Amino acid sequence: MNQKSLSLWLKIMLAGVFICGLFVCAVVLPIIGQNINLYYEREFEYAYWPCLIFLWICALPCFAALIIGWRIADNIGRGNAFSIQNAKLFKVISILAAADSAFFFIGNLVLVLGRMSHISTIILSLIVALVGVAIAVAAAVLSHLVAKAASMQAENDLTI
Repeated sequence: MNQKSLSLWLKIMLAGVFICGLFVCAVVLPIIGQNINLYYEREFEYAYWPCLIFLWICALPCFAALIIGWRIADNIGRGNAFSIQNAKLFKVISILAAADSAFFFIGNLVLVLGRMSHISTIILSLIVALVGVAIAVAAAVLSHLVAKAASMQAENDLTI
């Protein structure tokens, strides 16, 4: 598989994840919130908008990471897979994932303390935060490896 086709497949995958994420944020999350309101006979109606806005804010770094991934796929398609720019982009993804994980866990803790969420969501948010931290570590490792490969490639280009 050449770099152009790899870049195309990455872009198709990123676009699919972006569309699915938009669908979840715009349709699925509001419907789940409304169903919770109906099931609990509007006991948690006051928490609908704060929880929904919190989840939308948590989704923003994920969409930003997808856009950054698109730029990485562009660079791969141009033959610049191992470049300092890609290393910096992976580092940004790592920072976004770590920050979003911390924000998600702390935000869920605040929602529980404000009696807008159930205590069991802390366990779920801890699992989601750990997955986010794993993504952050993987992106940081990729950033380091791409930077090393870029420096090796630059040294190799200078060698006759």
